[in-house]
Amino acid sequence: MVTHLECSVCGKRREAGQVHNLCECGGPLLVHYDLEETRAAWHRDAVAKGPCSMWRYAPVLPVRDVRSVVSLGEGMTPIVRATRLGTRLGARDLWVKDEGINPTGSFKARGLACAVSMCVELGIRRVAIPSAGNAASAMAAYAAAAGIEAHIFMPRDVPQANYIECKAFGAHVTLVDGLISDCGRMVAERKDAEGWFDVSTLKEPYRIEGKKTMGYEVAEQLGWTLPDAIFYPAGGGVGLIGMWKAFAEMETLGWISSKRPKMIAVQTEGCQPVVRAFERGESKSQFWENAHTVAAGLRVPKPLGDALMLDAIRKSGGTAIAVSDEELLDACLELGADEGIFAAPEGGACVAALKKLLANGFLKPDERVVLYNTGAGLKYLEVFSTRFPRTTASEQDKLGGLITPR
Repeated sequence: MVTHLECSVCGKRREAGQVHNLCECGGPLLVHYDLEETRAAWHRDAVAKGPCSMWRYAPVLPVRDVRSVVSLGEGMTPIVRATRLGTRLGARDLWVKDEGINPTGSFKARGLACAVSMCVELGIRRVAIPSAGNAASAMAAYAAAAGIEAHIFMPRDVPQANYIECKAFGAHVTLVDGLISDCGRMVAERKDAEGWFDVSTLKEPYRIEGKKTMGYEVAEQLGWTLPDAIFYPAGGGVGLIGMWKAFAEMETLGWISSKRPKMIAVQTEGCQPVVRAFERGESKSQFWENAHTVAAGLRVPKPLGDALMLDAIRKSGGTAIAVSDEELLDACLELGADEGIFAAPEGGACVAALKKLLANGFLKPDERVVLYNTGAGLKYLEVFSTRFPRTTASEQDKLGGLITPR
């Protein structure tokens, strides 16, 4: 049961069951539950009896009325033992949590399922979101399922799949000449006049609640024992923040011990504000100028949740690391060839980061490692097509590869 919302910066409390965005101080609001009451009524062994979706964890999700739930089957994604990849890289206990299996092809389905369900519960009928791609697709889908009006703001060079998805779901789409930060500014400038509820990352309290279910799932799927390290591609970083919140909740519920994985935030060389802040010992990041990367979800020049992310990384004994676009694309193809998982560039970034941290000794070969692939590679065909250009029929003929239909 939800008891209240609380500012993650100043600690001020807000009443549950009302419409909230950020605290007056600018801090994100986090949902709090009566976990002692939940512990008495809900036991770990009962989880498996729930639905095969993230809603199996409903007692620690904010929706009060089951009739408000908008679900397309999100969550309970597979965790795959990556034996061949691990053997080649020198990681004996390597796993991939494949979030690309979610509705709309990414982990964003979790957060938007929860946020849109809360919009239904709170009577919100018009929503707006700035997005680098996958969050837009997810919100458009769940808004359509809920009968809510959706307004999407995306960079003009967003992956084509994301744009087409949003249009197919009936959303109102604005393409912006700029980055996600420019999209966010447009939403902020227009939301009051237009009557939109702002569903930007961490500017409302509920997307993080859906994403935290990744933490509950990894614990359940590994027998309620957390891994030694978790690699997470961190653009806005809400998934990492949410999992850290989930681990604390599960410990209070008596489901896991106090042991925590090393939380490893992965960014790219062309946009690494959190890595730079971590290396400098800073509590917040600075805006990353001229952000660029083929991994659209990692092109976030100033994440709102940077302080929460950095706190989790440091408390866990983890680290933040950047990889190049070339490294992450190579790693995507290695993961695909070794394990049959066609990962998004963001997921490939985690493989590339693992290589570096094994090489420098930060991780040991026998540690249990979970890599999060946050999306499906099929949504980034423009990116991967540069690696596999099509040849003409005459060129194929010269190579002896021409097949003539009968």
